[in-house]
Amino acid sequence: MTCCDILRQLPIPPFLGLIISMKRTLLATAIASLGLFSAFSQAAEQADLIITDAMVLTMNQDKTVYENGTVVIKDNKIIAVGDESLEKKYQADNVLDVDGDIVMPGLINTHTHVSMTVFRSLADDVPDRLHRYIFPLEAKLVSRDMVRIGANLGNVEMLKGGVTTYADMYYFEDEVAKTVDKIGMRAILGETIIKFPVASAKNADAGIDYTLNFIEQYKDHPRITPAFAPHGPYTNTTETLQKVAKLSLEKDVPVMMHLAESDREQQVIAERSNGLSPVAYMESIGALNKNLVGAHMILVDEHDIELVKKSDMGVAHNMSANIKSAKGVSPALKMYDEDVRIGLGTDGPMSGNTLSTIDEFNQVAKVHKLVNKDRAAMPPLKVIDMATMGAAKALHMEDKIGSLEVGKLADIIVIDTKAPNMVPVYNPYSALVYSANSANVRHSIVDGKLLMKDRQILTVDEDQIRKEALEFTDVVRKTVIESGEVVQ
Repeated sequence: MTCCDILRQLPIPPFLGLIISMKRTLLATAIASLGLFSAFSQAAEQADLIITDAMVLTMNQDKTVYENGTVVIKDNKIIAVGDESLEKKYQADNVLDVDGDIVMPGLINTHTHVSMTVFRSLADDVPDRLHRYIFPLEAKLVSRDMVRIGANLGNVEMLKGGVTTYADMYYFEDEVAKTVDKIGMRAILGETIIKFPVASAKNADAGIDYTLNFIEQYKDHPRITPAFAPHGPYTNTTETLQKVAKLSLEKDVPVMMHLAESDREQQVIAERSNGLSPVAYMESIGALNKNLVGAHMILVDEHDIELVKKSDMGVAHNMSANIKSAKGVSPALKMYDEDVRIGLGTDGPMSGNTLSTIDEFNQVAKVHKLVNKDRAAMPPLKVIDMATMGAAKALHMEDKIGSLEVGKLADIIVIDTKAPNMVPVYNPYSALVYSANSANVRHSIVDGKLLMKDRQILTVDEDQIRKEALEFTDVVRKTVIESGEVVQ
């Protein structure tokens, strides 16, 4: 028998046994604590921003709604969407408790001319206003400075109205891009191409060259997509439209254009193409493709809609501008029901006058009921879908924005449900469409960053932007008075 064997057989004194027992207990406790710490670490994954106590409208394929929902953001993306149980699984230094308010995808304005805010309320009821008033006014006043001032004002208006992404057509779009970059929004910006001389180009070819330079400058920007923007088929030649279509495919950038909007356009194109509609003409020259976003699309028939769907192009539906100009009502509901890529837009602030698509909701729902003589037509869910996922699809961005889903970019807005016009909320979609207005937007988040909190813009000086815009109105007033073009 060895010494060790003898020691093992000796009785253990009570005090020594107590020490051994205590050590075992401490060891077990330590191991358990490590396990709990590990479990806690796994449960409380670090995020950057958590939105809690929200009525979450995901606008995903199933239109899932979380009555007491949570949205979790890390970097610039959504990493979790669900009920309140997510609060135990994630932690963040920045928690936004919205107290039951509506949380939904940021709105997407599929068509506007943002810099024209400085011309808002001029000649609102002039017949044939584009050719008789707007084009001459722009010839006198459009400049880099005007574009910058107007874009700054429009950006603030849209962000405060819940628009987080917009598609713009105008001149000097590189100036618009600078304003978008500063405020932190997302935008598709198209440089206008037109056959007559304008401020940024002497002809269509010069406009194309300007656009190509703009594309090179911004092609890698995370929030800005440069684009071609031929004004319309009747204000450009066939050769120009074909050239733009070809270049857009080579550069893989969008093309935005007014299409099937007016009787004048329809007449010019019919004469040019032996009776074809504007949509059929675009298809016949090879310019109807997946990169195109057609604004207005009022004068379209069944055959046109078939061509649109086949081409996989997008459509921007601008209800208030269309009815204000008395041009007609686009068959947008039919296009939506036939799975055309269609979203809501406002048109420019001289046409629709406001830039937030929330202000379109009510008219879109009611006018389509009227023209279809059907109270059930264009229900609120379809309107909200067209403002979010439908608009994302129109811009071919549905893989990035338009719904609150894991992996998508964190473009999110919060709608106040305690404002008098929003109380009570039995159906959130109905409340948004028939009750809400742009002033009900409380918070706006773009690319994971809180850009507006409690209606205060955090990235730019709103007062200074408004002041500069008001100062520019003196220039506008002087110009229109001297030219005799003031219309009361």
